[in-house]
Amino acid sequence: MELITHKASNFAPQDVISKMPDNVVTHILDRLPLQDAVRTSILSRNWRLKWTTLSQLVFDKNFFEYLLKTKSENNYEKIISRILLNIRGVITKFVLYIEEQSYAILDDEDVNHWMLCLSRKGVKDISLCKENGPRLWLPTHLFSCLELKHLKLNYCDFDPPSSFNGFPNLLSLELHIVRFESGKFVEFFTQCPVLETLTMGFSIASNVKLAEIAKLANLKKLSFCFGNLDKRLIISSGVVFELVGSLPKLEELEMEFLWCEFIKDDAKKRCPTTFPCLKTLEISTMDLENGGMLSCAFEIIRSSPNLQTLKIIPSFGDEGIPTPSVCSLEDYKTTRLLQLRSVEFTHSCTENELRLIEYLLACSPFLEKIVIHPFCALQPDDELRFATELLKLHRASPVVDIDLN
Repeated sequence: MELITHKASNFAPQDVISKMPDNVVTHILDRLPLQDAVRTSILSRNWRLKWTTLSQLVFDKNFFEYLLKTKSENNYEKIISRILLNIRGVITKFVLYIEEQSYAILDDEDVNHWMLCLSRKGVKDISLCKENGPRLWLPTHLFSCLELKHLKLNYCDFDPPSSFNGFPNLLSLELHIVRFESGKFVEFFTQCPVLETLTMGFSIASNVKLAEIAKLANLKKLSFCFGNLDKRLIISSGVVFELVGSLPKLEELEMEFLWCEFIKDDAKKRCPTTFPCLKTLEISTMDLENGGMLSCAFEIIRSSPNLQTLKIIPSFGDEGIPTPSVCSLEDYKTTRLLQLRSVEFTHSCTENELRLIEYLLACSPFLEKIVIHPFCALQPDDELRFATELLKLHRASPVVDIDLN
């Protein structure tokens, strides 16, 4: 009997995690939902303060929903303040999701106090995301977080103090529905000398000029809507080529052409330069029935010799007279081969769309997959006709998989 007891003890579960180095335990806790990481304090006396070494505080939507389930949402501000004050080390990441219901409990001074605390903790990544209701007025102490490398703002009012000289270490800036009260947007992002990623979401109220974006020579990723910049509703291929060509390190580009029109007689305008670093391109809400827009898309693709991933979402719904396609077999004879590996295309069975797909298949010998989505449910006859046309197209790649999703 003693032998059996002795053998059983050899197989008893051991507390391996508690014996790990503190930095390893912190990494594990950082990857748990915040409420679960804090609740580890009840495991044992040894674990009572482990959570206070957290380096990432993510008060996201899941955290708020947890508070709703436990009927603790009215203590939202107190809970966040208590957690912040108990963290003993550096806080590298801070995410704050403010739902409309919680904003009634918080005030701007609460958030300002948290930013002050974070500025003293060496924070490097801040996300402030608000839903609906009154906009969040950004706290002044946010601008004292000079070690910031990543900043994401959603549904905020933004007015940097006059003493602010920029974020010297900021690598990525993501803005969605952000209003710059004093029109200082251009001044702000040009004071971020090492910025590599710039995402400007829908409805930024500012007078942003493309020429100012073109000065960000270190940009590697850019995402924006032309309709939100410089009030540009009528643009030309030349403007697009000039912007992309002025960013020599650009690797990823997402352009949305919502509300935009191309100037007349812009079709077949050649791109004067190449974009050797561009590897990922997404073009959305572009009217491919417009000869100028179709030509612009064709030229950007043709001028990106190292492009590997392409996604195109045309605009739909306008009843206009289609402009003749600019992608013909004659173009293939004078065009360099592409390096594309993956293509995603949304279509509505138009002739111009088919010609662009024809070009991509004919000039991409390394293409592995092209996924083609219909914009909406097609009539069986239209679907069959489009599939039949696709099967007739020449494919430069012997291994390409065409997925009619």
